[in-house]
Amino acid sequence: MPPAVEQLLSELHATLKLRKRPEDVAQLVQDLYAAQGASLDPATEAALAKATEQSLRRLWHGYTSMLEDFAQPVGAQRQLDRAASLFTSLLDLPEGAADDPVWIEAVIRRAGEEISRGLGHNDFGRDRLDRAERAEVGLGEMSKRQYNKRFRLLCRMEAKLARLIHEQRRLEVTITGKGAFAHTLPYELFAADPDTAAFVAYVTARGYMRSIFTNGRQRQVYDEVAAALFERLRAHPERACWYAVAHVHPTAEVLQRLSDEELNQLLTRWTRFLRAVAGLLENAWERCPLERDTMIVRRGNDSSTWNQAAQAWNTARAHWFALLTELGRTDVLEKICPGKVPRLMAADVAYWHRRSKGGLHPDTYVWAELPLPWEVLRGEAECPQSLVEAACARHGVDPVAGAWTGPRPAAEAVAFRRTPELVHGVAIADPLMASAMRSAGVFSGKGKRAAAQEWL
Repeated sequence: MPPAVEQLLSELHATLKLRKRPEDVAQLVQDLYAAQGASLDPATEAALAKATEQSLRRLWHGYTSMLEDFAQPVGAQRQLDRAASLFTSLLDLPEGAADDPVWIEAVIRRAGEEISRGLGHNDFGRDRLDRAERAEVGLGEMSKRQYNKRFRLLCRMEAKLARLIHEQRRLEVTITGKGAFAHTLPYELFAADPDTAAFVAYVTARGYMRSIFTNGRQRQVYDEVAAALFERLRAHPERACWYAVAHVHPTAEVLQRLSDEELNQLLTRWTRFLRAVAGLLENAWERCPLERDTMIVRRGNDSSTWNQAAQAWNTARAHWFALLTELGRTDVLEKICPGKVPRLMAADVAYWHRRSKGGLHPDTYVWAELPLPWEVLRGEAECPQSLVEAACARHGVDPVAGAWTGPRPAAEAVAFRRTPELVHGVAIADPLMASAMRSAGVFSGKGKRAAAQEWL
């Protein structure tokens, strides 16, 4: 494989964990085909040309105000540096240890051994050693102040470890909710076929797009560029890596090309992921139960965690249903058919919906009648397909077209539209203006409107 092609495939693979604009991924795809010397059909050439007109490379300013990466959890480097200065038994840690919970826990355990403190012994009144106990374990020369300093640091490190694990789990849920399992694809599988790499990278970039503040539907993932790239896979099905495609585009046409072993591998992964997401939903619910009948945010609701988990749940559920259908295991749904989970909605958006569309989405009423998803997965509540169908019938919802009792219907390709610059979900025409407005706190609701108005 020519070095230029290898380099472009590597860059495309890196975008699976980034948040590049679809236009910029399309530019990489166009460069990939040019480096191969591939002759493109007119439809693909026209679609890529339309998308790349708005790539950063071709815009005069070459700038976007939006981050091209997902917000990463803050590691424990500061705590590890402090621990290294207080505890003598800590060895040099490998690069990246501050972001690895396994290494952080190992440091806490090793440092705890120096002051005879076990993991989880965080009670400042009960778990600390007094002077006699310190002398008994060989810490008689250490002052109370020095001992307390080390004890408090390890308590803070355990709290930091718990937060880091939670934030890493949330990041995984967020990425998977938007791009399915694309970010888990190994390079060898992704790059085995350039057409497969091009389709997977572009569809993933479309999935990673941010939500727009609107009272209508969000922008659909499958557009004319994705459709053109998929046609190239259809034209040479023997070359395509359909297993990689199924990670992001689980249509019946794709899944029927997989072996039973591959289908079962994906089903197992999505089942495991569903259980993990159900746990996040349950935790958010227990901290502050939601208004199920309206799904409007109330004070105390953890809307960020809930909405990220809800999107991940619905993505995983769609893949799970598609795989069960392809494997001929729809009998499972006659016993366990967990419902979709709606996102929480801000009160102003809910009012906008009522004014323009006449009320809540019917799916909200169906959700409110069904057992909670984590109870269904644990077997604590029954939710067979018949129960879901009855709830849908009461509220005029088609259970098949609405993907309540089966996989999502095959998507029709929509027209390509440029990715807008967003400030808290509001589209802004110019990226430089968007940066200034974000800095001024416009649309943030944090009391900076006066500064913004003065700037404007």
